[in-house]
Amino acid sequence: MASDSTPLIAVVGPTAVGKTGLAVALCQRFGGEVINADSRQVYRGMDIGTA
Repeated sequence: MASDSTPLIAVVGPTAVGKTGLAVALCQRFGGEVINADSRQVYRGMDIGTA
């Protein structure tokens, strides 16, 4: 497996603590992109179960 020196930053936490704002600021600062992985939104039929 090839070694990749690009860092991965994970922003995690409870609802309404400012994760989105922090993620946007980090992307602007480091030229990255946001990948959303909300565990409640990957299941069918759970679209109304998340905040």
